[in-house]
Amino acid sequence: MKSKKSIIESATTTLKLESEAILNLLQYINDDFVEIVSAILACKGRVIVTGIGKSAIIAQKIVATFNSTGTPAIFMHAADAVHGDLGMIQRDDIVMCLSKSGNTPEIKLLAPLLKQSGNLLIGMLGSTDSDLAKQADFILNTSVEKEACPHNLAPTTSTTAQLAMGDALAVCLLEAREFNTNDFARFHPGGSLGKRLYLKTGDLAVKNEKPSISPDASVKDVIIEISKNRLGAVVVIANEKIMGIITDGDIRRMLENYTNIEDIKASDLMSTNPKRIDKDELALLALEIIKKNNITQLLVTKNEEYFGIIHLHDLLQEGII
Repeated sequence: MKSKKSIIESATTTLKLESEAILNLLQYINDDFVEIVSAILACKGRVIVTGIGKSAIIAQKIVATFNSTGTPAIFMHAADAVHGDLGMIQRDDIVMCLSKSGNTPEIKLLAPLLKQSGNLLIGMLGSTDSDLAKQADFILNTSVEKEACPHNLAPTTSTTAQLAMGDALAVCLLEAREFNTNDFARFHPGGSLGKRLYLKTGDLAVKNEKPSISPDASVKDVIIEISKNRLGAVVVIANEKIMGIITDGDIRRMLENYTNIEDIKASDLMSTNPKRIDKDELALLALEIIKKNNITQLLVTKNEEYFGIIHLHDLLQEGII
């Protein structure tokens, strides 16, 4: 078992090597990179991303990132390509091939076949003298000085460089397409990420009770109305207009400050300028307002009229927090 010091040193060295490799990629963001972005933007088909070994795993991640940010993409394993999967490539597709050496047997066999089909071939590679480099129309250079593996064998730094270059390409395409949060939400409807991008405050408020009371209501009536729901608050309404809000915290403070509460009315307890949000605003914005004002309930309105209440627990339950 290695010592604590040696473990920390090993991890630190790995991260330094990989971070330096990423920074080294800056010199390869050149005219080829710009032309690749332009070609993909103009592509009427899809980007077919292929590779072998660890590069194939990175290729799958790049495909996932492309698809989720507006660039249609498909993964094709290089080994399967020569056993029938070449049929997935259509005339208008662009092919991107990932390989550190550019000389593995599968890649050497695949590259000429791709050229014969007439598809644009992009090589993301670590050797500009390789067979793949000679066949490629454009090169994304992801050369690294050494792997983080102490034997300089296991793909570590090289795959990190491929991953970073893929992200750089995806982000450039995303921005060029003016891909926005609404687009992102369409492609990510599931899970907490999607909810942060599309869930509206009105979607939450309609699930709750809509507690309300008149300004001249007694303390007893206020407490009963608050207790009937799990929101810990009631909205004071007069002539269908919002006059204020009373929370369970207001009730506790009243009991601390008054011994005789018989003559106290709802209008005496309410906060007259409650924080509010329109029902069509994102729930994520509601969370920001709640955090900023250190509150747990937020009034939801529609055309300035009372629509409902959302509670901090609603946001927590939906995974917005």
